[in-house]
Amino acid sequence: MNASTTDSSDVSSADARQLLIDLVSIPSLSREEHAAAERLVEFFEAHDREVWIDEVGNVRAPADDSVLLTSHIDTVPGEIPVEVNPADEDDVAAEIAKETGEDVLWGRGSVDATGPLAAMAAAAVRTGVSFVGVVGEEVDSKGARYLVDDRDATPDAVVNGEPSGTDGITLGYRGLIAGTYVATSESGHTSRPDPNAIQHAVRWWSAVEDRFEGDEYEPIFEQVTTKPVDIDGGISEDGLSVEATMDVQLRVPPALTVETVREAAEAELEVGTVTWKDTVPPVMTSPRTAVARAFRVAIRDVGEDPRLVRKTGTSDMNIYAGAWDCPIATYGPGNSDLDHAPDERLSLSEFDQAVEILERVSQTLCGGANE
Repeated sequence: MNASTTDSSDVSSADARQLLIDLVSIPSLSREEHAAAERLVEFFEAHDREVWIDEVGNVRAPADDSVLLTSHIDTVPGEIPVEVNPADEDDVAAEIAKETGEDVLWGRGSVDATGPLAAMAAAAVRTGVSFVGVVGEEVDSKGARYLVDDRDATPDAVVNGEPSGTDGITLGYRGLIAGTYVATSESGHTSRPDPNAIQHAVRWWSAVEDRFEGDEYEPIFEQVTTKPVDIDGGISEDGLSVEATMDVQLRVPPALTVETVREAAEAELEVGTVTWKDTVPPVMTSPRTAVARAFRVAIRDVGEDPRLVRKTGTSDMNIYAGAWDCPIATYGPGNSDLDHAPDERLSLSEFDQAVEILERVSQTLCGGANE
């Protein structure tokens, strides 16, 4: 199947912008993505594309598998009034908008990752390539995990949608290990010197932090970083014990494996137990793949200088790279410094440019440039 050239593929910049604004205006917290998914279905149906919502809530619009464009529908909590305003002269996140006099869209998800999602939907219709909007990326990558298990064939190439800026090509993400530590100790007077469960939890985590303390000159991307994300403890309801529970995360650089990092964290465990509930391997792809090359050419063609990006977080790209043996990169409009931020916003002219770049990349890959 070649890139579509029918009238149904004619998505104007105004159409793409309206899709973006509509999606940002629809609340789409993780596990509550259905209304936004329905808007995506409406968009693809309006352009005569086969589309459906699958068992877990993903929006599936299959077509030419020369490239699969995919981004996530869900957003993190945080209400930001949806507004379109002129770019502020001091807005470092809207350089393109200031240069062109274009407006900026404010709202939760405008950057992470509704901007990339809407740009990919528009580019997919214009070029006739495959598209999937997945659910649950912000919590457990439920949609991406289901997709790789449910899909019959591996696409020839994948572009994952996350903010990189219009000139950025993301090639690497750190992996993730998430777990829960639990300890219990006998209750007693607080004057006693024996450590209780709360102290055991703190001591274990302090030992883990010391184990992975990085050199101040070492890039964060190449370090294991440790973060407690929730802790609860105190006297049990029956008053006979002290209990402690701590949820933790460790980010894993591509130089290590999740197994190595997990074993090192467990080696510091003297009291209590830890249950690992989520593991995602790191990913670092070559800048010489067909996808990376196509992006470099497309970015230069619109007058920008391409940047190769490594991100310290984790994304659905990790899931896809671990399951599919094909070239892959992550791309999307928006300043990633505004991910989850209270002032999340996206330049509409940057969005337009990202749609054009995604269209060029898809056309190149459809032309047989993939490996």
